[in-house]
Amino acid sequence: MFTIYHNPRCKKSRAGLKHVIDNNMEHQVREYLKEPLSEAELTSLVMKLHVKPFALIRTQEEYYRKELKGLNLNDEEWIKVMVENPKLIQRPIVEGKYKAVVGDPVENIQSL
Repeated sequence: MFTIYHNPRCKKSRAGLKHVIDNNMEHQVREYLKEPLSEAELTSLVMKLHVKPFALIRTQEEYYRKELKGLNLNDEEWIKVMVENPKLIQRPIVEGKYKAVVGDPVENIQSL
């Protein structure tokens, strides 16, 4: 069973969900803007992605550019920023039992 962290307003997120469906991957959808992740959930997800938390920040978002750009935050602080501002999280993210990937491009999902 896979979990896809999805924003239905995002073209890339919709493409990732379509890929999961088209490949008959058993999944559940979590619209993370409606049901935000906790710090523990996001920390676990970052570990499964094998990235630093900052790698998940959408640096093109206006909030990042105006409020966060240039700040020297540690990993825990970036996690808190994303929990408080889930719109900043890259999407879609597809999570399996032991591994997760950012589904942009959708071909990344195949590695699961």
